[in-house]
Amino acid sequence: MRVLLDAHTLLWAETDDDRLPEAVRRLIDDPQTRLVLSVATTWELTVKSLAGRLRLPEAPAPYFEGLVRDGRFEVLAVEQRHVAALPELPTIHDDPFDRMLIAQALVEDLDLVSGDERIRRYPVRTIW
Repeated sequence: MRVLLDAHTLLWAETDDDRLPEAVRRLIDDPQTRLVLSVATTWELTVKSLAGRLRLPEAPAPYFEGLVRDGRFEVLAVEQRHVAALPELPTIHDDPFDRMLIAQALVEDLDLVSGDERIRRYPVRTIW
């Protein structure tokens, strides 16, 4: 199974945060699960880190490079076909990063792992 992780899911999994449900933690830790990390997520978290609204374990670039280098995550680039799917989405969510993840999950036929209630109102498969 290939799953796309929302930003908070990634952070909570990487920091062992108690807010991550145990079933989600087991899914992420399962070696059979292929974890997908969107460039939209690394962009969002980098922006928040640089603005001082988020503290990462190290500078954003080496942190995300380390996650990918370890082979745990497959990187999903933002492509024009993902952008083209955005106008088809209802305006439930105003966060452009989350909207991109929804579009990517739909286009790439991925389950989106997120605890965001607004994301679950879209026609996208979610896990949480």
